[in-house]
Amino acid sequence: MSETAGLIAGILLLLALVIYVFWPENAFAAQRQKTQLDFLLERKEQLYENLRDLNFEYRAGKYPEEDFQVQRAHLEAETAQLLAEIERLQRA
Repeated sequence: MSETAGLIAGILLLLALVIYVFWPENAFAAQRQKTQLDFLLERKEQLYENLRDLNFEYRAGKYPEEDFQVQRAHLEAETAQLLAEIERLQRA
């Protein structure tokens, strides 16, 4: 292969790569729009994880009893509110 043919092949490869990367219809990473229900379900998972973490840290001795009870009550109240909202949206 001559030097000119190699240069032309390299330029064509570079051009193809630039077109592939910057072509506007390259939307394979597009995400669907989240609904309010999707957002609430994600928040529910976060709250459950927070409750698990709180229980673990309390058992590990990182929280005094009073702080644990206050935090737990707050998380449980928020979770109950969230579950009521999720149920309302699922009925609609």
